[in-house]
Amino acid sequence: MGKKPNKTNKQKIDPERKQAFDSLPPNVKKRLTDEEKELFLNAEEWPDSLFDKLKEFITT
Repeated sequence: MGKKPNKTNKQKIDPERKQAFDSLPPNVKKRLTDEEKELFLNAEEWPDSLFDKLKEFITT
């Protein structure tokens, strides 16, 4: 009896988001929680906490 699959795990990850995530420095990726990693890859909107951790990499 395993865990039920998480809804976000079923979503196909956008290759551009995956590439962007993979290009982050290792020390930045280590600071992200598992939830924040999922949000980075799948969410339509990011929470402020994720923006704060990535603000030096976000261009507008």
